[in-house]
Amino acid sequence: MASKFLLVAQREYLTRVRKKAFIVLTLAVPLLIAAFGAFMFQIAKSDDSTDVVEVRDESGLNIASRLVSTPQLTFVPAAGALAEAKKGFQKAKHDGLLYLPAGLDVEKPDNVQFYGKGNISLKKQLAVESALNKAFSDLKMQKSGLSQDQLDRLRSKVSLKTISLDDTGKEADSNALATSGTAYVLALAIYLFIFIYGVQIMRGVGEEKSSRIMEVMLSSVKPFDLMMGKIVGIAAVGLTQFLMWGLLSFGASSVLLPLLASAGKDKPKTEVAATTNTNATPMDQQSGEASSAGEKFDQNVSQQANPANAAGRFNVFATLGNLPIGTILFGFIIYFLGGYLLYGALFGAVGAAVDDQTDTQQFMFPITMPLILSYIVGLSVILRNPDGPVAFWMSMIPFTSPIAMVIRLPFGVPMWQLALSIFLLILGFIGTVWVAARIYRVGVLMYGKKVTYKELGKWMFYKG
Repeated sequence: MASKFLLVAQREYLTRVRKKAFIVLTLAVPLLIAAFGAFMFQIAKSDDSTDVVEVRDESGLNIASRLVSTPQLTFVPAAGALAEAKKGFQKAKHDGLLYLPAGLDVEKPDNVQFYGKGNISLKKQLAVESALNKAFSDLKMQKSGLSQDQLDRLRSKVSLKTISLDDTGKEADSNALATSGTAYVLALAIYLFIFIYGVQIMRGVGEEKSSRIMEVMLSSVKPFDLMMGKIVGIAAVGLTQFLMWGLLSFGASSVLLPLLASAGKDKPKTEVAATTNTNATPMDQQSGEASSAGEKFDQNVSQQANPANAAGRFNVFATLGNLPIGTILFGFIIYFLGGYLLYGALFGAVGAAVDDQTDTQQFMFPITMPLILSYIVGLSVILRNPDGPVAFWMSMIPFTSPIAMVIRLPFGVPMWQLALSIFLLILGFIGTVWVAARIYRVGVLMYGKKVTYKELGKWMFYKG
């Protein structure tokens, strides 16, 4: 039995890895991933631009001089009355026009208007609102008797250092971005693996059934051995491909990342900040000493932003080494294989049950729904609260645990929960294999009959 099972697995493996499409895809995907990453990096860098907003202040409160420019948002004065300012804004290549009308109440600053070319993005609107809120807050505090220098000293910028503390009291640096990014990559890998290679099992069984090769094979191999041989053989193909992708991607990243990092140094942030403050100077001249103090504060914030951001990016990569790597790798391999075997058996049963590949859609939906649901809920709910009730129960259910649990692993999971989840996954795999084998042994030799869920239920309890 074991020898026939291994022969089927070996045949599936060698037949697929020798195909030209497999070799081309294995070599091309890492290059495409590297190229896509470089493309996204360039897009992100090009999007890191400064929005210039003209300000027409008729409020009499000198709010314009209190609007602090940042590397992302620069405020410049608008010339003339509102009508003239609108005409000038339409001709200029600026990103917005802010109008502060006369008679503006400090306590309730209503009717402030912001003009944009076309529909205004939410990001831009929130940035302008944040600057206005800060300016009005400064004005209120100054009216209470505080000078501009005192206001500057009152402002604090807290840099939060996150530290994880395990059950033994051992401390390690923590970073939410690194942890969440690792969880996302692991979940995506399992999601794609199950889908891509599960569908390959279904199509492979369907093609052999339609060509009547199955009848010859079943004369010497039992249906269960044939099904498991196909599942394990295709799993080995997938693991080989993923391993090659990992090695080639690492090699490509080792070459591209230094190049991208050096390219990013050509245009440092401090230049943007300096340009920002230079553009804001004409407006600042309207407010005398208060404006000068505000400009100094703006310069300090801009200059301090770069080291903080650089340290944050460095901390992201440094924190990866503090994650529970052993537990993550062990859990990933278990759920990687367990999830694939669980779903692969069901995909194989569907391929054996239908004659036409177009009929697989009605059976694919109930199989793939838990997988899709766990991926969506995992990224929207479990990433935000990896220790919550939704995360716990989804990591226990065998159909959702392969994705739900690997999302939780980088955040730290109690060993009893991990052990219970693996135990339930093994039980789920055994159950799905039993169901799939009962359907498979009847379906592979059933031709010309429209299969329904009722019919599948009968096949499960056929004797023999």
